Amino acid sequence: VALGCLSVAFLLLCTVAGYKSLFFSYRGKSVPKSVLFKSTSFSVFFNIASITSGLALFLLIWPTITEQLHITRNVHRNLETDCPTAKTGLLGGGAFLSLDSCLFWLVALMLADNVREDHLDGFESRHSDSN
Repeated sequence: VALGCLSVAFLLLCTVAGYKSLFFSYRGKSVPKSVLFKSTSFSVFFNIASITSGLALFLLIWPTITEQLHITRNVHRNLETDCPTAKTGLLGGGAFLSLDSCLFWLVALMLADNVREDHLDGFESRHSDSN
């Protein structure tokens, strides 16, 4: 139960950090969200990262809560068994999706950096041409 709660906490921390880093100002200059989402590859990876984060959260919370309920309600009648619950597959799947979502947030951040550089280079070249 403790490891499940810790996994959920780190997933939430990674998701919030990934989301915040995408829309953080770049070199003191902010880029509108509409510019970022015009890039198809950024939009796709942003959506994939969001979906995998949500699914990982579900697959981590479900077995953690279920196991906590089993412990508090004393559902395990025979504690001598090797594996009192069969939820470890769900927890492992949630951990794998958590890793995937962190990597997708990283890819989305790299794509956001590319979009920012393209936008800021185009913005600076338009202003230098007009002068």
